[in-house]
Amino acid sequence: MSDDVKIKIKDRDGVIHEVDAPTDMNMNLMEIVRSYELAPEGTIGICGGMAMCASCQCYIESDHQLPEMSDDEDAMLAEAFHVKDNSRLGCQIHITEDLEGLEVELAPES
Repeated sequence: MSDDVKIKIKDRDGVIHEVDAPTDMNMNLMEIVRSYELAPEGTIGICGGMAMCASCQCYIESDHQLPEMSDDEDAMLAEAFHVKDNSRLGCQIHITEDLEGLEVELAPES
């Protein structure tokens, strides 16, 4: 039995990567992007996942029900560039079985 879910991530060059994301390691989407090196070093997760920099902003392209946005995430996105209605911070999306088939696009660097 696998504890991984498949997630499609479109990088900043428009390339789609289908990755296996473990559900048993308490990782978040930003950490998955970093572990697969889908963004240049130092351009994603700059604050370390504290919802304080928006470098891990992504666009949710699939119809998944995600946990409600926290006040910190909402405030950070209010100050970020390239924000859309489907913007979320990758560091605030924890990998769970519910995310099987999730499709996201990394927002452009600001």
